[in-house]
Amino acid sequence: MRKLNIAIFSIVLLFLLAACVSDSNADSNGTASGSEYDLIENGKLTFAASGEFMPFSYMEGSEMVGFDIAVGEAIAEKLGLEPVQQKAKFSGIVTGVNEGRYDIAVASHTITDERKEQVNFTEPYYYSGPVIFTRPDSDINSPEDLEGKEISVSRGSSYVSIAEEYTDNIPQVDSDVVALQSLASGHHDAVITDDITGITAIDNGLEIEKRGQLGVSNQAIAVNKENEELLKAIDEALQEMKDSGELAELAKEWVGADITQEPETAE
Repeated sequence: MRKLNIAIFSIVLLFLLAACVSDSNADSNGTASGSEYDLIENGKLTFAASGEFMPFSYMEGSEMVGFDIAVGEAIAEKLGLEPVQQKAKFSGIVTGVNEGRYDIAVASHTITDERKEQVNFTEPYYYSGPVIFTRPDSDINSPEDLEGKEISVSRGSSYVSIAEEYTDNIPQVDSDVVALQSLASGHHDAVITDDITGITAIDNGLEIEKRGQLGVSNQAIAVNKENEELLKAIDEALQEMKDSGELAELAKEWVGADITQEPETAE
């Protein structure tokens, strides 16, 4: 009986040791807890988006969906982490990443020098550009026609500084969609926003028109400056998604076109 008890004890001990080794390996490669990253919550990737930027992030019931959301969830999966989405006002998202309220932001942020003072950016995951939208009866047909006009933009967006090149009359609203809806309702002279956002609004019935492109912008994921390991891992995940074609497929699914290739006109 004594020998039998010793044998049972030895078997149990072996199982416990094996479990400990397994847990240790999971932690070391990051697939179970992401312990090599400085995360808000161990094992989870908390990412912010506005939820007001169709087709990139918008609400379906209580959940956000869209291209940005799909990219955020795909990155979390590749890092072995559980994705946790956080809806936030666009104007405060970069500050939220800087202050540690979110691990990252997958929210269609254009890389700018001002934002780079607060956060680090990954390599671009898609390319876009600012476009002039007006009502069909507008006499605005080129950038020169914007001089002195009332131009509405999303608060906290890179379009604010672009609009300032033409006018001081710049009503700022909570989202690009709100600006476009207000434009279609007879307010403002023009809106500067992302090409795809404006085209999507037109497809959804807003009576507005595209009247000129103002450049090309690089859209990237914002990461806290102190989380270099996470930045490196996300860049590697994005490159893997580009090489496999997964990123392009997500763009086609949610946007209707491959916007992941750098345009020849980009600087």
